[in-house]
Amino acid sequence: MMWAMLALACACGRAPSVPGDAARDAPSREALPGSARVTADAVEGVDEARPAPARWVPPPVALPPEADRGQWRRQAEQALEEGRLYQDAQAAVPIYLALLQADPDDAVARRGLQRAQGAVVAAGTQALAAAAGGDDEQALRRARQLAAVAQALDPADEAVGALAREVERAQQVAVLAGAGEAQLRAGQLGEAGEGALAWFRNALALAPGDARARQGVAAVESAMLDRAEAAARALDFDEAERWLAHARATREDEAGAVADARHRVDAVRSRHVAMLRDAALSDLLRPGGLRDARARLAEVLRIAPPGDPVAVQLRERVVLFTHYGAFRPGQVFTDALADGSRGPQMAVVPHGAFRMGAEATDPLASDAEQPAHYVRFDRGFAMSLTEVTVAEFGRFVELAGARPRATRRGNSIVYDERSGNFVRRSGVDWRSGYDGRPAAPGDPVLHVSVRDAEAYAAWLSEQTGRHYRLPSEAEFEYALRAGSPGRYPWGDAGLPPENSGNFTGGNDVSPSGRTWNNAFVGYGDGYWGVAPVGRFQANAWGLHDLAGNVSEWVGDCWHASYRRAPADGAAWFNPGCRTRVVRGGSWAGSPVQTRSAWRSRMDSDITSGRIGFRLVRGI
Repeated sequence: MMWAMLALACACGRAPSVPGDAARDAPSREALPGSARVTADAVEGVDEARPAPARWVPPPVALPPEADRGQWRRQAEQALEEGRLYQDAQAAVPIYLALLQADPDDAVARRGLQRAQGAVVAAGTQALAAAAGGDDEQALRRARQLAAVAQALDPADEAVGALAREVERAQQVAVLAGAGEAQLRAGQLGEAGEGALAWFRNALALAPGDARARQGVAAVESAMLDRAEAAARALDFDEAERWLAHARATREDEAGAVADARHRVDAVRSRHVAMLRDAALSDLLRPGGLRDARARLAEVLRIAPPGDPVAVQLRERVVLFTHYGAFRPGQVFTDALADGSRGPQMAVVPHGAFRMGAEATDPLASDAEQPAHYVRFDRGFAMSLTEVTVAEFGRFVELAGARPRATRRGNSIVYDERSGNFVRRSGVDWRSGYDGRPAAPGDPVLHVSVRDAEAYAAWLSEQTGRHYRLPSEAEFEYALRAGSPGRYPWGDAGLPPENSGNFTGGNDVSPSGRTWNNAFVGYGDGYWGVAPVGRFQANAWGLHDLAGNVSEWVGDCWHASYRRAPADGAAWFNPGCRTRVVRGGSWAGSPVQTRSAWRSRMDSDITSGRIGFRLVRGI
C-alpha cells in the first residue's frame, strides 16, 4: 500500500474512496449501552452520530528530474526531526513519497518514510491521550488527521489499525458527550431513562475513564441536586426526595454531594417543621386556636419524615389539647379561690367510651338500669378525688352566708344505733355525721340536698372562675368503672378486694355490736358509718370512694329507664323536675347497690346520713 501512495505523490485534489472504507467508517446504527440509540438525528443540535471518515491526500511535491536527491533527503530528514510530518509539500512524508516515486529503489527514502510513519502513529497516540484528558476538540481533530495519514500510508499495519480504531472510538465518545451536553443545556437530565444522563453513560460504556463524560454525569447529578433544593425551598419535599433519589442513582459510588444536598434539604424541612410547631403551640394558647393548630399539624405530618420526633410530639400535644385542653389524663390539680385558698383536689378523667347500664344477663339488674348503651366522651373532664368534705362545705356556708336545706328545716335523716333504723331527727344538718353527732372536718359532708350541692358548685365556680357542677350519671358511672366492664367496680366477683372501699361487710360491727343482715360475707373495712374521705385505695383513675362510703347526688333528673338517654354523657335534665338521681353504694347499702350500674331516685329536697356529693369541672 505504501507503494500505491507513490502514484498520488504529485496528484491534486482529494483521493478517491477506497472500496470497503465506507462500510468501515459509516456511523454505527447499533444501540449503544444505555437506553439511547446513536443516530445522526437522535439529539437536536447534533448533525451526525460521528464525523465523516477522514481522508488524507499527500500535497504534491514538485521534484525536478535533475534535482539533487541528497538535498531532498536531508530536507525530509530535517522536517522529520522537527516534527513536520505531513501538513505541506515541505513536510517529511510528502518529500519521501516524491523521492520514492522518482526512484522506487531509494532505500534511504524508504527507511525515512517508515520512520515518518512511526512518528505519525506516535503523534496520533499522543494527540489521543491529550483529547482523552477533557474537552479538547483540537487534539481530537489532530489525532483524526494523523490516523488518516497513517492509514493512507499503510492501513495493514497493526499499529496503524489500532490507532484508527482508538480514534474512531474517541470520535464516537465525543459525539455522545456532546449530545449529552446539548440535552443538559436543554434541561433534559435523563431521570426517566433518556436525556443527558443516558448519553453520558453511553460514552462511558465506550471509554470508562473519559473525563468529559464523567464531568457530564457529575453535572447531571449537580443539576438534580439543584432541583431537589429548589423543591425544598418551595416546601415540596416529596419532589425534593424524588430528585435526591435520582441524584443518588446517578453516581452510586460518589454519594458525598448527595449527602450534602440531603443535609441542606433536611435543614430546610427541619426549620419549617419547627416553625409550624411553634406556631401551632401558640395557636393552642389562644381561644379558638385549636382549628389552626390542627391545620399546622396536618402540614407537619405531610412534610416531616416518618417518626420525626417534632411531629410526634406536636401530634401528642394537639391530641391532648383536643381532649384535655391544657391538662393531661390523670393529672391532679386544685384551683385557687378568691381569698387565696385552694378548692378541692381534682383528677383529670381520660376521654373515651363505655357501655353504660346493666346487661340483660345480669340477674340483679332492674328495669331502671337498662337498656345498656354506649356513651362516648370526646373530651376528658376533671372529677374531685373524693366526696366534698365537711370542712370544704363549711367554708362555702361561711363565706357565702348559705343556709342549706337541713339547717332551714331543722332536721334530717340519721342512723339510730338503738333501733338499727334510719329516723328523722331534729337539730341535724351539714355539720352532723351519719348518726347525728358532730362530723369530723375530713368526713364527707352529709345531710345536703341536691340543690345544696348545686349551690356549692355555683359558689365554687364564682370563686375560681371555672365551671364546677355535679357529675352526670354517665360521668359518674364512667369514672366509677374506670375501664372495668364488670358487674362491680372491681369485676364480676361478689367479694370486694381488701381495702377497696367502705361497704356493708359481714365483718363490720356497730358500736352496740350489731351486724348487717345483707352484706358482703367475709369482708370488713373497719367502719360502721362513714369513713374520712380518701381512706381507701383509689381506683385505676385515682378516684376514691365512688362505689362506697356515701351515695352521691348527680346532675340528672330521674328517668325510669335509659331509653332515649344522651349518648354523649351529658346530664339528662328536665327543668323543674323534683325527682333526682343518686349513684354509688354507701356504708349502709346492700351489695346489690354496690354494682356499677346501680341507680336510685330521690326527692330533690331529701337530706340523709347516707348521701353526699362530689363535683366535676370542665377542662
